[in-house]
Amino acid sequence: MKSTAWMIVARREIVSKLTDRAFVFGTLGLIAILAAVFGVQAFVASKATEYAVVTSSSAAQQMAREVKSAAEAADDKTTVKLTTVGDDAAASAAVKDDDATAWLHQSDDGWILTGRDEVPGDLTSAATDAIRDATLNTNSAAAGTTVTELTRGSDVTTGILEGDADRAGVAKAVGFALAMMFYLASFTFGLALANSVVEEKASRIVEIITTKISVRELLAGKVMGNLALAFAQMALFVGVGLIGLTFTEYDRFLPMISGAVGWFVIFFVVGFGLVACLWAVAGALASRTEDVQSTSTPLTMLTMAMFFAALLVDGTAKTVLSFVPPFSSIIMPMRVLEGTAPWWQALVALAILLLTAGLIVRAAARLYQRSLLQTQGRLSIRQAWSTPPESSLRRTYRTVRRVIAPPSVR
Repeated sequence: MKSTAWMIVARREIVSKLTDRAFVFGTLGLIAILAAVFGVQAFVASKATEYAVVTSSSAAQQMAREVKSAAEAADDKTTVKLTTVGDDAAASAAVKDDDATAWLHQSDDGWILTGRDEVPGDLTSAATDAIRDATLNTNSAAAGTTVTELTRGSDVTTGILEGDADRAGVAKAVGFALAMMFYLASFTFGLALANSVVEEKASRIVEIITTKISVRELLAGKVMGNLALAFAQMALFVGVGLIGLTFTEYDRFLPMISGAVGWFVIFFVVGFGLVACLWAVAGALASRTEDVQSTSTPLTMLTMAMFFAALLVDGTAKTVLSFVPPFSSIIMPMRVLEGTAPWWQALVALAILLLTAGLIVRAAARLYQRSLLQTQGRLSIRQAWSTPPESSLRRTYRTVRRVIAPPSVR
């Protein structure tokens, strides 16, 4: 019995969650939202766009051809239809009647692209580039030179000292998603774990449970059960996200993201196990459900600090925190994704996290064991640490006495 006691507790935690409608519908709802987000992005990316540009002169008609070429070259799903009318009044009327998206015409200072209430941004961008290039060609030919000579040395590119710009942008978005998942998992399962502990404690059912199994096995079962649930939920979200990326323009980053997600899974398991033990202690320190909010306040602040640190810190501070548990659970995988942390740094951070998790689990087990059966009121960490553990014989005697003694004796 003792060798599998924690597994029985873990299985009970898993079954109770999987039969909870709020948890099941909440998980399915988040998956549906993720799928809808990627579905909308895929639909928008695959949707063809057609613009109608009207002109009223031969010069404008020639320039409109340049705009058409530039717009269709920038996006293969964009089509520009050109129409020429007899005069400016007819062109203006075509735009007002929605027969044309924009009217391209020349002024004394350049070219004007006129829409009814707005001009689409991508059409404006294509027209700007096309007209600029055409004008440069004309002016350079008049000056007896070439566009290449005129623009020599004017190219501007971007770069970063560590990694590359595209990778940094994707890393920031994916890092935010991973940090959010850790944050949600900590609160969703951690708070449920704390409430489960205090409910068993308040109903005194825990006194009967601990006559059959040790308090440490009870703690291990609760933590492992919630860890399995959190891991399964995270795997579902990550799987939906990776599948969704294949239908977007960011599918080329899948190999890079998949490798970083592997590191995140490892750090998630260790980091969540550490935090889950602390949530269990928060529940054991309370005697009523109302007390959980107070006993879990330090842990709530720590979880929020981890989330905001992952989003806000940068530079040296980010490098340092990527080695500091439990912040390393989120920040080190983000650095791996960004390409700013080599594999050996990730291994060092993981070793530090494992060592710290081991020490915290031992301390949490002692606090849990010494506070779980104390029902006189809310305990502080100092009180729980110094309280001697109740003997198994005394606990069994008190439990049996409560069950079989008549009310007058109780």
